Amino acid sequence: MSTEFTEIRVSGLVVQVVRKNIKNLHLGVYPPNGRVRVAAPLNVNNEAVRLAVAAKLGWIKKHQARFRAQSRQSGRELVSGESHYYLGHRYRLCVLCHDGVPRVVVRGKYAIELHVRPGTTAERRRQVLQDWYRQQLGELIPPLLKKWQEALGVQVTQWRIKKMKTKWGSCNFKVRRIWLNLELVKKPTQCLEYIIVHELAHLIERHHNDRFISIMDQHMPHWRLHRQELNSAPLAHETWIY
Repeated sequence: MSTEFTEIRVSGLVVQVVRKNIKNLHLGVYPPNGRVRVAAPLNVNNEAVRLAVAAKLGWIKKHQARFRAQSRQSGRELVSGESHYYLGHRYRLCVLCHDGVPRVVVRGKYAIELHVRPGTTAERRRQVLQDWYRQQLGELIPPLLKKWQEALGVQVTQWRIKKMKTKWGSCNFKVRRIWLNLELVKKPTQCLEYIIVHELAHLIERHHNDRFISIMDQHMPHWRLHRQELNSAPLAHETWIY
């Protein structure tokens, strides 16, 4: 598939334009600082893209302001006393050294214990916690998928977890595969459920049009509240690269 990349300016905004073999133009604003990206058909020229962006300037600035206002966690060194999130709750990390297999334990409502061998590097401590997060999310997803596949009358062929910089989830309509962002394990469970329903709905309707919204309204009437909760939760500290 032929893909072309370029940048244009619209009213002072830098807009990344990706042209590829698609039928419709799609405009997005992405964290952490409100990067503007347009995916456009190969035959759409820059002037047409400028007009499309100009028509959405108010919407773009609203979303950029939301990203700028959103709280962010500071960088994490995986040492005792840090705050880490799990299922929407904030926990204090307690790093404990022992000679056994590395493990993570949630201790009550306020502490996560990270058990590692003496001398374990920060990067290895981070990997142990990430592996634990992945395992926890992997256990949460199957029952939610079963529930909502039955409700929507759809079936995925495959689901996977991965760290994503700009999306909470994605759906490949053709092969019926969905990806879910590992960061969802840090958010309230209802946010994970909302993203699962969102991606499954794309197996019925690929685009964010009136039909898609109708599907969401029918099956999850309060999805907008879940979306707002997800988008207002603290963002992980990341070095964002595009």
